Amino acid sequence: MGPVTTLDDLEPPWGDPPPDATGLMTTVYRLRRKPIRDFEVEDLRVLLGQQVSVEVLVPLALPLLEADPMAEGRYYPGDLLAAILMVREPYWRKHPDHLARLREVIRMARETGDVKPLRRQLEAFPQES
Repeated sequence: MGPVTTLDDLEPPWGDPPPDATGLMTTVYRLRRKPIRDFEVEDLRVLLGQQVSVEVLVPLALPLLEADPMAEGRYYPGDLLAAILMVREPYWRKHPDHLARLREVIRMARETGDVKPLRRQLEAFPQES
């Protein structure tokens, strides 16, 4: 990555949001132009929750979750984990090493955190086979 690398630098740019874009989508468009090195937990939560740039962002989110499985963006402890749990199965099939790391994060979260807010996402996430 160069000195200022954004998601729009790494992937085809999205341009400006449509005039009728929701607040959330306006935020997503803005974040695609923010330098990746400046991303915070909340930025990753928003983008991963919308399934945007998953190939770029999961590798950035995993170390944060490994350091703190209950990393908190704007809403509640563990909201970044909740967002990454929504990443679709094809990504995890393509990146089994990332899946193994996420499963370890889930184990740590269950041991150390209050995972009640994540119950639905944890139940929906594919179990080990």
